[in-house]
Amino acid sequence: VDMCMNAREYSDLENKKLAQKPAFTMEKFFDNEFTPEYEEYINDQFAFRDSWISMKSVAEAVLLKQENNNILYGKDYALTHKGELGQPGQFAANETVTLKGPKGTFEHVRILGPVRSQSQVEISKTDSFRLGVKAPITLSGNLQGTPGITLVGPRGTVELPCGVIIAKRHIHMTPAQAAARHLQDGQIVHVETFGERQGILGDVVVRVSDTAGLEMHIDVDEANACSLSNRDYVMICPV
Repeated sequence: VDMCMNAREYSDLENKKLAQKPAFTMEKFFDNEFTPEYEEYINDQFAFRDSWISMKSVAEAVLLKQENNNILYGKDYALTHKGELGQPGQFAANETVTLKGPKGTFEHVRILGPVRSQSQVEISKTDSFRLGVKAPITLSGNLQGTPGITLVGPRGTVELPCGVIIAKRHIHMTPAQAAARHLQDGQIVHVETFGERQGILGDVVVRVSDTAGLEMHIDVDEANACSLSNRDYVMICPV
């Protein structure tokens, strides 16, 4: 089916430009540039792509407000870009911190930029056992009643009184993407995964925003249980 379809330049549902078929040259082939470009083209142009959603697994991550960033890295310190994330304007920073819990310590935990209105630490259930922190499963930003943790940076230490969570599985999308799928912000859906450990993930929250990039987020425990890798595709199930 893919071979019979004309390549699209833009996906309205994903709000992004799609990769086009790369020109083959021997130089690009031997420089190992052609294969990655062709894989990106195939991933962007496969048949019925608009029915699928790209998946991203999130490991331990730290979101900081500027006040805490000033203590960890110095006054008015600006986070530096390591790589872009799937959500527009967000990025993985070069900077990391150490997490210290009652039972364990995690070093080199990535900070995600830009700075936020409140600091938050996202971990998995497995991480919570190793750190000794009873983190609840909740949506990002819902921090009332959550446990705290110690953050250690190169310039100082921050004792967070709250903010440690296990992020509830969710799908980001724009209003147009939600309307095309007859979904609303906050709606709960089921998602089917495929591959060696095909399964159904329930209780997935739809998060609608004008600035969203179409992407499902789960943590590493869930990804490993379903044998999923970043940029694998999943599909919303009829309920």
